[in-house]
Amino acid sequence: MNNIDIEVSEVGPRDGLQSISQIMSTESKKRWIEALALAGVPEIEVGSFVPARIFPQLADTMEVAKYARTIEGLKVAALVPNLKGAENAILAGVNKLTIPLSVSETHSMRNVNRTHDQMLDEVKRIVELIRDLPIDERPLIEGALSTAFGCTIEGSISEDRVVELAEALMEAGCSEVGLSDTTGYANPVQVKRLIGKVWDAIGRDHLTGIHLHNTRGQGLANVLAAVEVGLTTVDSSMGGIGGCPAAPGASGNIVTEDLVFLLEAMGLKTGIDFDKLLDARDVVARALPDVELYGFTPNAGLPLGSSLA
Repeated sequence: MNNIDIEVSEVGPRDGLQSISQIMSTESKKRWIEALALAGVPEIEVGSFVPARIFPQLADTMEVAKYARTIEGLKVAALVPNLKGAENAILAGVNKLTIPLSVSETHSMRNVNRTHDQMLDEVKRIVELIRDLPIDERPLIEGALSTAFGCTIEGSISEDRVVELAEALMEAGCSEVGLSDTTGYANPVQVKRLIGKVWDAIGRDHLTGIHLHNTRGQGLANVLAAVEVGLTTVDSSMGGIGGCPAAPGASGNIVTEDLVFLLEAMGLKTGIDFDKLLDARDVVARALPDVELYGFTPNAGLPLGSSLA
C-alpha cells in the first residue's frame, strides 16, 4: 500500500448487488468499476462465482472480472464458495479469492450448504489448486470468517470458536483471514478484543482487514476501533447497499463515501479522490434508480475547508 494508510476495499459489486432484486447491467458494472478505479479505490470485489440460478445478479462475474483485470493497478477480488468457483476465478485472473467460512454453522448451512469441516476440506482443495499454478499466477487466498461477531440465527458467537476457525483456515493454507460482522452485531469493545485474540493466535500479518455492517448504526464506530488497534484494510459498499441473503435482518454495509471522509478527516490517507468517488456514486444511481443509496457525507457535502474539497 504505497502512500496510503488504510486500504478501502469496495465490495458493492458483490455484496451490494447480491442483496437487491434489481439487476445491474454488465456495462453499468464495468462503468462503475472503472469509475471507482479512477477515484483511486485500490481493491474491488467485483462479484461472486456462484450459480446464476441462485444469484442472477452476479451471473456475469466472469466477464466483469476479466474487464476489471484490464485496469492497471487495480486489485481484483472475488468471492468463491467452492472449488468450481475458484476454478472460474482463476480463469478470470483475479488477484484475490475470498472464501466464506461462517462461524455460525447454521448460517454456513444456509449460505453454502456446508458444515465447518466440509468448508475446511473445500479450502484445502482450493489451496491445492492454487499451488499447482506458477508462483506469479497464484492469487491471494483470504478465509473470511463470517458472522464472527454474532448471528441473527444462532445469536451470540463464541470468540474462542472464531479463533479456532482462524487457526484452521491458516493451517488449511489460506494466505490470511478476515473478520466479518455479517449481521451488524459488533460493538467497538468487541471488535478490539476479538482482533487481539486472533492476532495472538495467528499473528498480526495474517489478519489485516475487517468487513462491517451498519445494521445497528455501529459501523463507523467499529471502523475507528479496528483502525485504532492497527488493522489496515476496511471493506465498504458504495451507498451502503448490501446485506446477507442467508441471514434474516442483516442490512447494509458501511458506506464507502462516509468511510473515506472519516479516514481522511482523521489524517489517514486512503488515496481516494472524493469528487471522483461521487462520480462513481452517480453511475450507481443511474443504473439502479429504484435502489436507495445511503450516506451522510454525499447528502450533507464536505465541510467548508475540508482537505477533500
